[in-house]
Amino acid sequence: MKNLLLSALAIAVLTFTSCSRDEDSDGNNNNTVTINPADFKGELLSGQSATLDATQVYNLTGSFIVRGGATLTIPAGTRIEATGGTASYIAIAQDGLLYVNGTSTNPVIMTSGNAVKATGDWGGLVICGRANTNKGGSTGQTATSEVGDLTYGGTENTDSSGVIRYLRVEYTGAAYNATKEFNGVSLFGVGSGTVFEYVQAYKSGDDGIEFFGGNVNAKYLIALHSEDDAVDFADGYSGTLENVFIKDVAKAGVEGSNNGDNGAATPTTNATLKNFTILKGSLAGSEHGMFMKEGSGKWNCQNIYIDGFTKGLKINASSVDPSSNTNVDNGFITFNPIYFGATVTTNSEYAGTNTTYLTVGANTGAGNSGATPSWATGWTTGF
Repeated sequence: MKNLLLSALAIAVLTFTSCSRDEDSDGNNNNTVTINPADFKGELLSGQSATLDATQVYNLTGSFIVRGGATLTIPAGTRIEATGGTASYIAIAQDGLLYVNGTSTNPVIMTSGNAVKATGDWGGLVICGRANTNKGGSTGQTATSEVGDLTYGGTENTDSSGVIRYLRVEYTGAAYNATKEFNGVSLFGVGSGTVFEYVQAYKSGDDGIEFFGGNVNAKYLIALHSEDDAVDFADGYSGTLENVFIKDVAKAGVEGSNNGDNGAATPTTNATLKNFTILKGSLAGSEHGMFMKEGSGKWNCQNIYIDGFTKGLKINASSVDPSSNTNVDNGFITFNPIYFGATVTTNSEYAGTNTTYLTVGANTGAGNSGATPSWATGWTTGF
């Protein structure tokens, strides 16, 4: 009997400890954690899962990290209010899973908990995956995220960090210093198995949404009032960004780089951009509609609408950024078609030999030229 009991216990332990990542994501995890809404911070460890309660307001008072093998689910209508500047952020580590299950009429909202809300009130959302980046090297080496100090990158380009739909992230961008600050949403090496759509970054103290390498495809994105760039991709990002509305930009509407340390680094950024509306709005727009920067990589841009800036496309001189200019020269960067509004007095700063890299047209952009797209109705703010 004693031996039988020990065998049964051994089987039970083995069964518990062998729960796979797939089983966690299906909600079959036995190690369920309940989070205190009044003091939302800490970690979910491997094998743990938590589902927030949409009837509660969660006060994010510090960092909350979903470690590898853990799952966080956020139902439609959940509201998270953050205080604490750079100390408060939500991060998904490699092999962690995030499920944001918002709807068009009932989004998930991550916002400031301060009585008077302002950009930079808290960090933002950070997601780290195992897809490629050229930041660590050319053969799948990893790197450390600019914020959160988490590992990202690798060779699993179809990696999944979960499903994020109908999410609004507000008053983010807390800064450690002038060169290290949070974005609204930062995606580090996130793979194409991740669903990322219907996401708004509102009043970010830095970039609205930034892609650091990775292969995730994203669509139905909105960035309103970004105190740096609205949408940024870099470090070997390879994917499609589709149906994007941008307004009120301090620097560039879209900034795309290959690598800030080595413009010719591999794997090369290879981005497809479809159906973008980029409006300067009430902020300075000092780096113009779209900035081809630091090697740029390859861009395939279709149905782009730019208005409100004095310059449509920014690129540094070939003496400063030879890789970016060479990529335009060789036809690796194209805009077909692109629309420049009446305020744009210089369509492009590119001064090279390629005369066919852009075709000017009458475009609809993200849905209806410069107007708010119909798909933004119900779940967004700030229009």
